[in-house]
Amino acid sequence: MVRSVFFGTPEFAVPTLRRLLASRHTVCGVVTQPDRPRGRGHQVSESPIKARARAHGLPVLQPERLKAPDFAETLRSWQPDLGVVAAYGRIIPEAIIMLPRLGMINVHASLLPKYRGAAPVQRAVMDGETETGVTIMRLEPTLDTGPMLAKVVRPIGPDETADAVERDLSEMGAVLLVEVASQIADGTAHEEPQDDRRSSYAPRLTKEDGLIDWTLSAASIHNRVRGLYPWPHAYTYLGDARLILLRTRAEEEPTDEAPGTLVEVSREAIHVATGRRGRLAILELQAEGRRPMTAREFLSGHPLRPGARFTGPRGPEAPPPPRA
Repeated sequence: MVRSVFFGTPEFAVPTLRRLLASRHTVCGVVTQPDRPRGRGHQVSESPIKARARAHGLPVLQPERLKAPDFAETLRSWQPDLGVVAAYGRIIPEAIIMLPRLGMINVHASLLPKYRGAAPVQRAVMDGETETGVTIMRLEPTLDTGPMLAKVVRPIGPDETADAVERDLSEMGAVLLVEVASQIADGTAHEEPQDDRRSSYAPRLTKEDGLIDWTLSAASIHNRVRGLYPWPHAYTYLGDARLILLRTRAEEEPTDEAPGTLVEVSREAIHVATGRRGRLAILELQAEGRRPMTAREFLSGHPLRPGARFTGPRGPEAPPPPRA
């Protein structure tokens, strides 16, 4: 059995904390990010991990600065054997990593050394990867570079969105983490160094990542739509109107139309030309400030005709769609 201190913040981290609490190991306290404005109303609320910790009566720390002396003193008073990190959201300084006598381990949602960084699941889906997974690694001050203790693999379906993949990985990583914690407690854990030559980086997502470049292939745009769901979403413009794409399908039919041109309107989809003479079917979308709609629902209020042009905000102007 080990006494662990848990570092985590979002929903992804909840299964790991839940599994730890149900295991033979002890959680002596939780560290999570300070309460911040969340959601559309920007109301200050506690993180999912803080809510779970409070429900179990665990002490909670929310330091603004991880190098603050009082934070280290309190952490030391908990006498942790092991630190467990799952999507905490900040780089942990070396002095804190070394404070538990057995160091710290991290639940990382990729098959390291690929996709080090803040958005490994989303970037893997955006890149069209057919598999991903979780790596339990030893934490180091540098980003996601520590020795690996265990991995588990999960395939990515061709139409799966990042949120579905991430949800599964959070559960798989939780199970694997408890197994590794037991191996560390029993002295049977095996560490394998990462091959830095095979590493890649998965930077944090921004809203700008969502703007669709219609000169990309249909498959690439489809992957971006999947990878950017549910945030920040892939989006485009029709005239001055911003449209969020929620569900798409890459099509095999070739077209000679310019990328971004609406080439066909069917009962179930809006068909748009892409790069490499491809076509993308938009199956579900959302106008700014409106609810998500199927293509059929959208077209009932926004009748579109072939020849209309989807663009970026500085692209060529297209006439607004005719009113219903």
